[in-house]
Amino acid sequence: MARTENLMGALALTLVDHMQQAEPAGNASPHPSERAALATLLAHPGHTVSWLADVLGVTSSGGTRLVERMVARGWISRTTGDDARSRTLMLTRSGRTLATRVLAARAAALDTALAPLSGAQREELERLLEPVVAGLATRRSSALRTCRLCDRSACSALGQECPLDHTLDEDDTHD
Repeated sequence: MARTENLMGALALTLVDHMQQAEPAGNASPHPSERAALATLLAHPGHTVSWLADVLGVTSSGGTRLVERMVARGWISRTTGDDARSRTLMLTRSGRTLATRVLAARAAALDTALAPLSGAQREELERLLEPVVAGLATRRSSALRTCRLCDRSACSALGQECPLDHTLDEDDTHD
């Protein structure tokens, strides 16, 4: 293993730890899978439980249990889907507020990690990360899983595109 890969592995693991420990402001302390569900549904409302389970990489029954917990906490509501058997998921007002807080806590953890870098170094890191992130997924479903905790507005700031937008044209039933 080269030093670059080793440093990247250490960074990735530590960043995950820091993001999981970052608590959103307020009284709620959502589980990491609930955080991912909140962020995903904030960006992609109106999808089914099975779609959400696929994006989060959990089983169908795991997705159902996750949604049940979040409905009980008042973060998600279910509405009638395309047919009588399916239900689509929407964040409630408190769910949207919590999703925004989750993203803010994530941003603060990442900002702390990048604090040692100058502005120019951050710009260079961004330039280097774009092709790396773009190579992480070739299908829409894997792109959605990669971005399950992303702040979608951050990637589109200043008219830029998400590095995974190349997956939008894929013939994929997940989005």
